[in-house]
Amino acid sequence: MGNTKESKTWFQKLESLHPYETLLYLGMLGSGLIFLFLVVAFLFSGLRQLEGLNHRVPIAFLISTMLLILSGYTATQMRLHYQEENTDKLQASLRNTILLGISFTCFQLIGWMELSNMGISFTGIPSGSFLYVLSGIHIFHLLGAMVFALIMWVQLRKYQRDQIKNLVMLTNPFEKMRIRLFTFYWHYMDAIWLVLFFLFVLSF
Repeated sequence: MGNTKESKTWFQKLESLHPYETLLYLGMLGSGLIFLFLVVAFLFSGLRQLEGLNHRVPIAFLISTMLLILSGYTATQMRLHYQEENTDKLQASLRNTILLGISFTCFQLIGWMELSNMGISFTGIPSGSFLYVLSGIHIFHLLGAMVFALIMWVQLRKYQRDQIKNLVMLTNPFEKMRIRLFTFYWHYMDAIWLVLFFLFVLSF
């Protein structure tokens, strides 16, 4: 029996995944390819075109990076609180993750204003344009995760009012999977932004 499990092909393992997992992993693969293509285009557009122009990375981008790292911590806490069956802390961690995600998005928009004030416009030099495109696509992907998180937060509040529904939620493998997939995707978005931010720093 043990040998049979070990001899599963990657396709068989993929077939055994829940449809939500399969869709998420395929979506992440597609997103990763989009970011890879844009990063390569960014590098070939002349990474150091902004050098020597007396510009610096927008302070708002730095603040938003710290906020996103902090949101990665609160997202991790969600899984721990679920395992502890602590609905109050689970809901608080999810709420904090959403608020940090919204704050990140706001500071990204402020960062765009900083770029504009520096004279780096969307229609300017290629390197400057990619700063907007890459950060904008990242915001778009993160917004999708925040909408899902908001729906999950509303559902948690409903479950909390009913002890039976709350108990079912805490013992439901589907709910556990949803939280695991959400945190995994959130960390994935964190990692992508850190790579982008590092490239942005190098471009100045």
